[in-house]
Amino acid sequence: MKTSKQNEMNDQTGGSIESITGLSEDEAQKRLKTEGYNELPSQKKQNIFIIFLHVLLEPMLLLLLGAGLIYILLGEKQDALMLLFFVFVVVGITFYQQRKTERALEALKNLSSPRALVIRDGAQKRIPGREVVREDYIILREGDRVPADAVVVFSSNLCIDESLLTGESLAVRKSEWDGVASITQPGGDDLPFVFSGTLVVQGHGIANVLHIGNQTEMGKIGKALQRITPEETLLKKETNHLVRNFAIAGIILCLLVIVIYGITRGNWVVGFLAGVSLSMAILPEEFPVVLMIFMSLGAWRMSKRQVLTRNTASIEMLGAATVLCVDKTGTLTQNKMILSSLFCDGQFYDVEKNREQPLPECFHHLLEYGYLASQKDPFDPIEKEIKNTTEKFLQKTEHIHDHWKLVREYPLTKHLLALSHVWESLDRRKHVIAAKGAPEAIADLCHFTSEQTTELLSQVRQMTEKGLRVLGVARSIFPEDFLPDKQHDFEYKFVGLFGFIDPVRETVASSLKDCYTAGMRMIMITGDYPGTAQHIGRQIGLKNTDMFITGSELAHMSQEELQEKIKTVNIFARVIPEQKLAIVDALKANGQIVAMTGDGVNDAPALKSSHIGIAMGERGTDVARESSALVLLNDDFSSIVQAVRLGRRIFDNLRKSISYIFSVHVPIAGMALIPVLMGFPLVLLPAHIAFLELIIDPACSTVFEAEPEEKNIMDRPPRNLKERLFGRKNFFYSFIQGLSVLLAVIFVFIWFFQGNPSNEYQARTLSFVTLVIANISLIVVNLSGSRSLLKTITAKNKAFWFVMIGALLSLILIIIIPPLQNLFRFSPVTLIDFLLAAFIGFIAVAWFKVVDLVKRKHLNISG
Repeated sequence: MKTSKQNEMNDQTGGSIESITGLSEDEAQKRLKTEGYNELPSQKKQNIFIIFLHVLLEPMLLLLLGAGLIYILLGEKQDALMLLFFVFVVVGITFYQQRKTERALEALKNLSSPRALVIRDGAQKRIPGREVVREDYIILREGDRVPADAVVVFSSNLCIDESLLTGESLAVRKSEWDGVASITQPGGDDLPFVFSGTLVVQGHGIANVLHIGNQTEMGKIGKALQRITPEETLLKKETNHLVRNFAIAGIILCLLVIVIYGITRGNWVVGFLAGVSLSMAILPEEFPVVLMIFMSLGAWRMSKRQVLTRNTASIEMLGAATVLCVDKTGTLTQNKMILSSLFCDGQFYDVEKNREQPLPECFHHLLEYGYLASQKDPFDPIEKEIKNTTEKFLQKTEHIHDHWKLVREYPLTKHLLALSHVWESLDRRKHVIAAKGAPEAIADLCHFTSEQTTELLSQVRQMTEKGLRVLGVARSIFPEDFLPDKQHDFEYKFVGLFGFIDPVRETVASSLKDCYTAGMRMIMITGDYPGTAQHIGRQIGLKNTDMFITGSELAHMSQEELQEKIKTVNIFARVIPEQKLAIVDALKANGQIVAMTGDGVNDAPALKSSHIGIAMGERGTDVARESSALVLLNDDFSSIVQAVRLGRRIFDNLRKSISYIFSVHVPIAGMALIPVLMGFPLVLLPAHIAFLELIIDPACSTVFEAEPEEKNIMDRPPRNLKERLFGRKNFFYSFIQGLSVLLAVIFVFIWFFQGNPSNEYQARTLSFVTLVIANISLIVVNLSGSRSLLKTITAKNKAFWFVMIGALLSLILIIIIPPLQNLFRFSPVTLIDFLLAAFIGFIAVAWFKVVDLVKRKHLNISG
């Protein structure tokens, strides 16, 4: 039994559906068995034991496991459990990375397998999209998702939204196959091919399936995703490098202490304890903790700014980004058609500016006939906008004809880019015809002279230069009962022009300005026409809008030529997915850190290949989100700028934290090593180092992470790609800081020890006071950056105050409470001695800031 919709389609196709029998059910089942289902093949899952072995072989994890073993041998169960917990976190993160590609492919598979209406054994049948086979005939209607790549054998006003594959904001017309043309890339009007995953927005048609599964254009994107290997971030590379160096130094010094102590003093057990103390002082267990806390809290801070972090390591990379590649449709623009301008009787009317004002009478007929030339319940966004605008301005007027009957549709063709609707008036005495389409086609229907056509096109040019998509409208009256075969046989009168715009997001211009201030370059990549892209570029303040490269030009470029031209060109128009990937790869080959935003399937390979993929949360597809590192939850372009700001702040504070970790370990390691070499009693025992770790661990993580950003954070260029997190300059500066503290602590110890063994506990107590106060001073100095010490201390950093007050109170308690004195091998000291030791600890670090301020003052005077 046929539905009324099926009968209507049969009437309009002249029985085309009835004349197609399609495959038999038996043949379809045979093809399913031989050629497989119409879906993307799942990626082979890695064996769980192989993944686990991969994780265990990472240097950082081996070091953590080794440190945990030492803590277990020492009986420090809590520290061992903490390290084992971090091992679990690292394993979880690695599993997440391995599953990321599988989820992207799974999202592709779901998107590319909609329900399909096919013709088999001469009857229409609704089946799952995955069961469509090659040479099936599929029926396409408004709102349908195309289940496979196919060739159109019949169409009536068939328009397809291919933005998922091409990035074009406007739907493209489809024509019927001439029996000769071979399948081409998606994009462009009047092609007889439809592609898997695209959306029918207008008209209807029948198509014969050419490719299924991974042979479709969608499948090729899936293959591209499988071939891309995500790069290890610079932060992880540098952190592994630091950990390795610390570990090597720690092992060498630990063995050195054991051997020297055993040989010189003959006590290998105490020598082993001294070596363990040194290993505890040097082992960089803070590095993984710092990295985890910085990234986790950074992701939390970003989520408060509507940015979801899918890959925490990309936070630091975003702060170093030099190029932002942006897909125009849906990212810079709102991805919707707004009726912006009307032209009628030689007058222009700005609809956008006058939406709350009554529409002038002379434009009523324009909306009336545009409304009649559209579907009553449209799916196409342009026809929806015409319907909504007409009903807004002309509701309850004689210009809306709800009771008229649509008796015929004349579809647009590749030879005449206009369509006509024939309506029967209420009195049935005449037919009213409304036509809309390309201005040139409307001029042809109205039989314009060359002068009239030239004048019309000049008006059209004024509108297109503003980035508008222009449609013409015409009308006719036909009193006869018998309707002609062609639209040309009606006598049309020109009514006017519609101008539609895909509006730019309000926040884009100011956000782009901030990006330029921060030294970031933006490149617009789109499937749309160059003129439209240039107009959008001028609107938002994009640089070099007079230059562009099209997809066809790009296809004939060598990689070397593209790498050279991409240094100055900021607009790439009419590109296809493979070319977007080539653009990103060319930028990377030029040494750029690339951030890529996108929302469609077409963006997935480039999102995954870029250093930082940023997907749209509201409009974005699952494929884009699964392939990205960051997701903008509110699709607001300005959130990218906030993410860049946070990324820079996180990296700044991470560098300060690592500088502090290194500098504070120098005196700790020195005081574990030097007494052994100089024949002094051991100054730092495991209990002392554990106490210091209670200050170091929260300081290097939460205190530095919570530190506010530097004032000039968005007024400087991105970090150089080759610049290390902890380079030679930072190493030298931190080493001098640590060495200064070490000399101060040794000075205090020798001053109060005076070679008398009975003074051992007093010397240890006061040298430890110096070390703790110097430790707190190191926190302040490394936090300060370009600020003064006073401004740093008074900054809104609650974590710093908790750590400082906690450290001072704890220090006082272990000095004045006898049981704690015995545990730490301390003795009572006078207040004057305490204050003197504390002052030496403060001066040992504070002089760095004095020198820094003198330098800055000198530079300001010179400038």
